[in-house]
Amino acid sequence: MEQVGFIGLGMMGKPMAMNLVAKGVSVTSLDAAGVTVEGATPVSDAAALAAATKLVVLMLPDSRIVAAVMEKLVPALHSGSLVIDMGSSDPGETRRWAAALKAKGCGLLDAPVSGSVPKARAGTLSIMVGGEDADFARAEPVLRAMGEKLIRTGAVGSAHAMKALNNYVYAAGLLAVAEAAQMAEAQGLDLGILTEVLNASSGRNIASETKLAQEIITARYAGGFQLGLMRKDLETAGSISRDTGVPAELLQLCRETWTEAMAELGPKADNTEIHRFLKSRPVTV
Repeated sequence: MEQVGFIGLGMMGKPMAMNLVAKGVSVTSLDAAGVTVEGATPVSDAAALAAATKLVVLMLPDSRIVAAVMEKLVPALHSGSLVIDMGSSDPGETRRWAAALKAKGCGLLDAPVSGSVPKARAGTLSIMVGGEDADFARAEPVLRAMGEKLIRTGAVGSAHAMKALNNYVYAAGLLAVAEAAQMAEAQGLDLGILTEVLNASSGRNIASETKLAQEIITARYAGGFQLGLMRKDLETAGSISRDTGVPAELLQLCRETWTEAMAELGPKADNTEIHRFLKSRPVTV
């Protein structure tokens, strides 16, 4: 595999980069907080990273931070370089950067991931990939070193759009599970049995299967995905609603609730703490 430049060694990025190193990939790394990965070669800025490799992975929180990095990275890229944005960026911004890179003789893939930190550690993430076929063929060995399922989504920007829509559906499901748990508890119902009923019936979703018993009933609230990132993905879905002219009324209600929860709990709270937020609100009749 090609040498890889990896920018962004956060909760997800660090284990992803560690998997590359473990599978024999030569990795040059850059992280704003100074995080390093054993076996990777750290550099101090984007220009140094661009000079060292022609295949760059970004694992950054949002499009604003991607833009700040790209403004320094793009001028330093070699012609023929490929950038893979694996964060959850705004699809419109992704297409804008793809055009800028194309003008420089470079390519861009959007390849956001689905899965938790444990899956990032295990290298079993699902990865959606948008972009040109030739760029995908080049990147595929690197992506398979970090994930077990690759889903081609279409043109550049399509993967980021689908990731935002997926996370909207997940956020709506988690909110519904948290509300159902609150109502069940208010009636004195057994939440363990409620979990069993949901998971054996049509109400089953990823939140009922992996969050209700594990994080909500126990009040552990450590699902591994920050509330602020959840709300950011909902805002991206909201921009898709606006751009397409689709009203998406349930999405708007969901955005309002998650925005209120973030204002009260802070962006770094776990997303399963939406349940704690709901319990804190006054009861209405």
